[in-house]
Order: sequence, then structure tokens, then C-alpha cells
Amino acid sequence: MLTVKQYKLLMYINKITKETGCAPSFDEMKDAVGLKSKSGIHALLNALEEREFIKKLPHKARALEVLRLPKFKPSAIMEEERKREVALSHAAAQIPLYGKIAAGTPIEAIANETETISVPFEMVAKGRYYALNIEGDSMMEAGIMDGDTAIIKKADTADNGAIVVALIDNHEATLKIMQRKGNDVYLIPCNKNYQTRVVSAGRVKIQGVLSSIIRQYC
Repeated sequence: MLTVKQYKLLMYINKITKETGCAPSFDEMKDAVGLKSKSGIHALLNALEEREFIKKLPHKARALEVLRLPKFKPSAIMEEERKREVALSHAAAQIPLYGKIAAGTPIEAIANETETISVPFEMVAKGRYYALNIEGDSMMEAGIMDGDTAIIKKADTADNGAIVVALIDNHEATLKIMQRKGNDVYLIPCNKNYQTRVVSAGRVKIQGVLSSIIRQYC
């Protein structure tokens, strides 16, 4: 089993060699493993060579060949990675809270970014997002309830069948299932007590696609 610094140096050399075609400099290797002297790097390289992980090529500056990589990581490295994963899973991101959107009758669109909301980082790791508070019960059969917070991924297009934030006539916003049929857009509720609204495509702009729902129980 390699030591932590041996492992880090070997993996760094392998990465840089693959990316650039040559081994990193001693100064680069010092920075990569957190050593202050070149002698420490020499000692690590000698240990890696003795254990046949690398080969020094004679008569060439910065010439190292990685012969093999270890099958197992040092336990300390595994523990570091575990702690990073735990920290990331508990990390929170701040996204704009635009206000309220009707899941029933459309309401005037709100785009006030003065408020923000904290959400788990993994919910918004890729893309741009914002949040809306849900009013109404027209999407209840899709599990979207009055008082929920909808996490919306910003988008100006969406597939048929997606739950979208639709902006109608540039001032009314609603959360509905979208279906395009010819030159019309059907905004479909998920509650039998509400009717589907049919709007010409030119009157509708997609403002985002539903990504997830946050609900508080107390």
C-alpha cells in the first residue's frame, strides 16, 4: 500500500503525463503534494520507482513513465473522499425565489430576485434554477400541492408532457403540463375540476421546467 503522498504524486504524474505528454516539473510536483523541498519529491519518486510504479527515463529532463497504478487507495485518501462527499451532500445553494405562481388560475408573473431560498446543492448542481411558491390545487394529482415550493430549471423550450412554467401574453404565469398541437399550446391541469386551457403558440413563452418540489409539513 502506498503512502498518501506517494499515491497523490503518482496520480498527479499520471494525470499530467496524459494531458501534456510529459511529466510535471519538480516545482509542480511539490505544489501538488504539499512539500516544500525537492529532496522530498526525490524521495517519493525513488520509492515509487523501487516499487515499480514509475520508471525514470535516462538522458531526458522531466522524463517519467507510469508503469502501473495501484489497485487500492490509501485508507486516508478514502476517508478524505468520504468526508468531501458528506460535506457536499449537506451543502446548500442559494437560488432566487421569484414569488408565487398559480397552479390554478394564471396570475401575473413575478420575477423579483430580491429573495432567495436555500436548497440542497445536488438538486441544482447542473443548470440555472429559481423557485416559486405554489398557489392553488390544479396540479394536485401530479403531487404538487398548495403551499409547495417548486424548483424550476430555467429553459425556453420543453418536451411535450413536461410540467412547465408558461408565460402567457407576457404577464400571466402558470404551472401546467404542456402539449403542443399544431399552432396551439395546451396547458393541462392535473385536477379533474379544472379545464385545459388552449392558447395559440405565439402567446406562450416557456420560462422553465419543473425540476423538483419542496414541501414543509409543519
